[in-house]
Amino acid sequence: MRKGILSLTATAAALALGLTACGGDGGQTSSTSTAEASASASQQAGKIGVILPDSKSSARWETADRKYLQEAFEAAGVEYDIQNAQNDKTAFQTIADQMITNGATVLMIVNLDSGTGKTVIDKARAQGVATIDYDRLTLGGNAAYYVSFDNEKVGQLQGEGLVKCLSDNGAEKPIVAYLNGSPTDNNATLFKQGYDGVLKPKFDAGEYVKGPEQSVPDWDNTQAGTLFEQMLTSEPKIAGVLSANDGLGNAAITVLKKNKLNGKVPVTGQDATVQGLQNILAGDQCMTVYKAVKKEADAAAALAVALAKGEKPAASGSVKDPETGQDVPAELLEPQAIYADNVKDVVADGYVTKEELCTGEFAEKCTEAGIQ
Repeated sequence: MRKGILSLTATAAALALGLTACGGDGGQTSSTSTAEASASASQQAGKIGVILPDSKSSARWETADRKYLQEAFEAAGVEYDIQNAQNDKTAFQTIADQMITNGATVLMIVNLDSGTGKTVIDKARAQGVATIDYDRLTLGGNAAYYVSFDNEKVGQLQGEGLVKCLSDNGAEKPIVAYLNGSPTDNNATLFKQGYDGVLKPKFDAGEYVKGPEQSVPDWDNTQAGTLFEQMLTSEPKIAGVLSANDGLGNAAITVLKKNKLNGKVPVTGQDATVQGLQNILAGDQCMTVYKAVKKEADAAAALAVALAKGEKPAASGSVKDPETGQDVPAELLEPQAIYADNVKDVVADGYVTKEELCTGEFAEKCTEAGIQ
């Protein structure tokens, strides 16, 4: 994925200099200065390395983040390398080492866990490489910047969504089960803080009953299905499922379908995946949380490009690392709750296309949902 932009720019600059030598026109001198400045700026910019976590836990990493980051780097004319660790901690560290060896001056990572992430960040810092935590904060890592969504707000929207859907179902003292995200992902902790803030008062007041709860290692959807089947066996009267993302939600829905309970038991999600949105249109999923990944990628790319050019950009806010107590400069974006009546917003934003979403049996449901 590396781009030969530097050599192309240098060639253009050399050609412009040649034209100037052939004539003394003032306009040509101005063009030469512009070309020289452009070449100089490109030559000064370092390389940017990006490590994505996997392609299994959520489709977004390859279908959205890679695409948007690539577009942003190419528009800025910087050299970059985007690789995916495929949930392999050894590969994650090897990729980071290779990127630094190959001249990366900025390293942007989505950690697999804070321990692995910290090892990579520490090594990068020791070699003068600037670091950005993308989407997930590396606890104790002290990256130069952190770019993500307000993840506690994501969880809050999920909790509020489940309350709304349980109310629409007319459920009385519903038993609510939790399918939390990976225990090694700080985002999963923040999501849970968000939905606990909404649901715990309901449990404490006796309005809801707290059902079985499981954290899903590595956000693995197959494990999620097994865990939820065990949960439903132990508590057949589960009336609502707080699922931390669309993949885990679909795993629960698959089990509910086997038991002819889909559509009767509200399930939450996150990421606004095609599968998640189709589950919403089918009535099997209550809601999802849409995170405009392009905005996240653009914000992270802007920081990375500035760092690659030797600048020290300012962040609009900060977050406190709970392990070190230090403030990490941060850009946090706002998430959006998506229900059946506003699935069209995700399509209108270009995150998902009508062609992807409205296939086969979903064509009619898309029309009913006002998707153009």
